[in-house]
Amino acid sequence: MTFDCAEPARLAAFWCEVLGYVVPAVPEGFATWEEYHHSLPPEDEVYFACADPSGVGPRLLFQRVPEGKVVKNRVHLDVRVCAGLVGDERLATLEAECARLMALGAKHVLTQRADGVNESCITMQDIEGNEFCLD
Repeated sequence: MTFDCAEPARLAAFWCEVLGYVVPAVPEGFATWEEYHHSLPPEDEVYFACADPSGVGPRLLFQRVPEGKVVKNRVHLDVRVCAGLVGDERLATLEAECARLMALGAKHVLTQRADGVNESCITMQDIEGNEFCLD
């Protein structure tokens, strides 16, 4: 899954925290990814990836693009934090995770409360404004 963004390393670090993902090892000869990226010519496309350490979830790739996000995402991630939970317990778990992610720079957009048909979920934005749902 690939995200267009302004700051690939920063956005990858955010999603690593959200999902428990890890970044690959720094290329040989460099102390940090930042050092590696600074060694590239400015016109080179800068990218950054992170992956599920268990190998089950998809790899996420973040690539720098010149334009900013303008409209709502056509695709978004659902971050599953409440599998099997319902009612007040589900809402409390969602709100706790929302607070954790807001401390990382995410933005709360909308809390949708259970309505008798659907359970609660929370819509958020990552640090570059990409929508995602806590489910």
